[in-house]
Amino acid sequence: MTIIERIEKGEEIKALQKIAQEEDVDFQKLLEGILSGKVVVLHNPLHLKKDLKAIGEGLSTKVNANVGTSEDFPEISMEKEKLKVAVEAGADAVMDLSTGGDIKKIRQELLTNSSVPFGTVPIYEAAVRARERKGNIVYMSAEDMFSVVEEQAEEGVDFMTIHAGVTQRTLEVLKKQSRAMGVVSRGGTFLLAWMIHHEKENPFFENFDRLLEITREHNVTISLGDGFRPGSVVDASDKPQFEELIILGELVERAKEAKVQVMVEGPGHLPLDHIESNMKIQKSICKGAPFYVLGPVVTDIAPGYDHLVSAIGGALAAYLGADFLCYVTPREHLGLPTPDDVKEGVIAARIAAHAADLAKGLKGAWKWDEEMAEARKELDWEKQLKLAIDTEKAESLWKERRIREEEGCSMCGDFCALKLLSDYLELPLLERC
Repeated sequence: MTIIERIEKGEEIKALQKIAQEEDVDFQKLLEGILSGKVVVLHNPLHLKKDLKAIGEGLSTKVNANVGTSEDFPEISMEKEKLKVAVEAGADAVMDLSTGGDIKKIRQELLTNSSVPFGTVPIYEAAVRARERKGNIVYMSAEDMFSVVEEQAEEGVDFMTIHAGVTQRTLEVLKKQSRAMGVVSRGGTFLLAWMIHHEKENPFFENFDRLLEITREHNVTISLGDGFRPGSVVDASDKPQFEELIILGELVERAKEAKVQVMVEGPGHLPLDHIESNMKIQKSICKGAPFYVLGPVVTDIAPGYDHLVSAIGGALAAYLGADFLCYVTPREHLGLPTPDDVKEGVIAARIAAHAADLAKGLKGAWKWDEEMAEARKELDWEKQLKLAIDTEKAESLWKERRIREEEGCSMCGDFCALKLLSDYLELPLLERC
């Protein structure tokens, strides 16, 4: 039974009351958001010991961190460390994108240790299995794909990326489009290769009702993947991207009718001037379904700094309607991230999310900044460091260049504007003269 059905039956769900309190929103409005499909709660009941997170309209912007192995780095210990770092850095959810090693074991270990909602991309495991057992990813069957979805749902996965908008129709549009980067979605490419080889329709699109049955049984949120997302700013907002989005909008309606929670994934690489139109078009076509964006990455020329590039795009996207930001690490486009990269990516995305929440006027966001302003005015270093989004780094940088034990920092010393003004305002009138 889905959370939508439980609400419709009038069932009391204490976890939702807790979410409303944490988000400082009206409880009834939260329920209305879930029922309308404008809010999703990432919650497979089989995933125990996790904090529920709600994503969508009127709520704080959430951040996802990706972890997972590759063929070159299949060690599970590293991914467990990344999971730990991501959660400690404040990620609201984590996705496992593993394609190397014992994928099933890796996922189960990460899922068991995840205290936040946990997502996957089932087509990855289906493709890896097909190559291992049959010699090539295109030899997987439709049954292989759905078997993986069902297995992962039964293990407790909270949300799944499904590239159901990659269809024969969108493939034809792609063939007519001159793209600099072609298709950069790994899951989308797996399905395209399968479709071209078999000359058949995407099983996830053709059998979408079966997908709905599985996800409905376990209250898994479907995250409709953007297989045709632009992989470069020069491909942004083209016909394949929007043709897929139109199909995703149709699938959103079908998911809502089945009482299955659904969100939509979006670009990707977008120049700043494309972000507003993309957010508005998605919200219109997908009837307000939560929008989950990667970045967006607003320029392609900054390898090593893509976490900053995506934070720029993410802040604007979230202010204009995106609800869920997928982090980007400094190693994006360069290699599999390390635990340090994961932390940098999460913090950058959280800054972007918070900046957007300030601009949207969320009370909780403003309270945090107001407290920091007060601490700075009072030169209360202990409180400033405690309030910092990354206390560890802030404290390290402060101590590293601290020369004096008294108030102030090494930037201004005796010329600290706050200290001088405070001292001057406190002097009696005659002493000022």
